[in-house]
Amino acid sequence: MEPLILRNYRDTDAAAVSQLFRKVYGDLYVQPHVYLPHMISQNHADKRWHSLVAVCAGEICGHATLFRETNARTAELALSVVHPDTRGQNVATRLSQHLLTHAQALGCQSVLIKQVTHHPYTQRMAINLGFHNTGLLPDYVPSPFGSAVPESIVLGCYAIDGYRRPLPRQNWPASYQEFMQHLCRVFGTKKQKFRWHGAAVQLEKHADRYDMLLKKLRPGLLRQLRELPRQWLISLRLRLSRHFAWDLSRLNAIGFVFTGLAPMEGKGGGWLALFHRGYQLREMTLTCPYMQQLHDQAQQELATHLSETPSPRD
Repeated sequence: MEPLILRNYRDTDAAAVSQLFRKVYGDLYVQPHVYLPHMISQNHADKRWHSLVAVCAGEICGHATLFRETNARTAELALSVVHPDTRGQNVATRLSQHLLTHAQALGCQSVLIKQVTHHPYTQRMAINLGFHNTGLLPDYVPSPFGSAVPESIVLGCYAIDGYRRPLPRQNWPASYQEFMQHLCRVFGTKKQKFRWHGAAVQLEKHADRYDMLLKKLRPGLLRQLRELPRQWLISLRLRLSRHFAWDLSRLNAIGFVFTGLAPMEGKGGGWLALFHRGYQLREMTLTCPYMQQLHDQAQQELATHLSETPSPRD
């Protein structure tokens, strides 16, 4: 059996990496750049992507990448793909372990990972690598596996070299107390406010999802959120503050459901509370008990909301 070699990505690898994604995912992968070797090369030339490949018998059979904006303290572990003939050799885990070491060399303080929920393998790998799951993103992207149902994502965070990203110190609502106290034990707490960078309200559309980023939930803005089209799938990220219980209550009242936390981008640290509205009812089995609990609670709240909403004929 030919030995498996892990090495840095080379400029001449772009076409082979693109073909590997086509082999595994066909035309369904959610990151379009992998289908254009020129874009793969450009992302590496711009130092936004830092990739490793696995090679066997001279052929690329595995790939993984760190996404990192220039001078950013947080990177994302992504674009993990393994040829079907090479599975069972922990290729993705080995590539990821090397990239986590590289993230530390780049000066990163934390690494994120978005884990698919269609199968348990990415979730198991993330736990084995030392990631802590912080949030759930329901119906987040079109399925890369050919399913008509959108793919939900589990968000994980890996702290490099003992770096802690504290949460604001407060009494957490009873319904999420166990989960939030768990994150406080992992990442710590502090009283100080976290700095905000950029516009106070941001809105973008990605596929069938509307992404919102909010600095603060003001009464006037809350009224406008209530009036957004009901058919929209909205993924809302709100700065986590000592007013979390107040924010939770008011967003719940207009149909938004809490699904965990995401690290705030930028040098100031801090966290964003995740809220969603417009996702589908579905059963899902997750590896992490905290994520399973968030999913089950979100499904229960959605079912209750649907049962209380009058039908168009009422």
